[in-house]
Amino acid sequence: MYVDKELSGEGFSYELESGKAGTVHVEQVLEYNQDPGFLRDLLLYKLTLEAQRRIAASPLAKREIVRRLGTSATQLYRLLDQTNYKKSVDQLVSLLQVLDCEVDLVVRAKRA
Repeated sequence: MYVDKELSGEGFSYELESGKAGTVHVEQVLEYNQDPGFLRDLLLYKLTLEAQRRIAASPLAKREIVRRLGTSATQLYRLLDQTNYKKSVDQLVSLLQVLDCEVDLVVRAKRA
């Protein structure tokens, strides 16, 4: 096992005695171990992509969306930036509501 430079140090590669090899990215480790910070960021990412799709399909102009949100155009673009993890789930839910979406959160027990 070694840190893989081709992954910019963000993962590791391994080779088994059988000769099989593989690579694991740090995000896979965080997801597998249910890291709370990673899961929050993943939720923000998924909500942001959905908001981007909904805006692209919406008949509303971005100026109207900004007006309905009661915010600025700059803030809307921050909400639509999938690399921005400083936004809140609340802001994205508000945006999706303006876009006539119903956001339903499902909480269930983990599977064994």
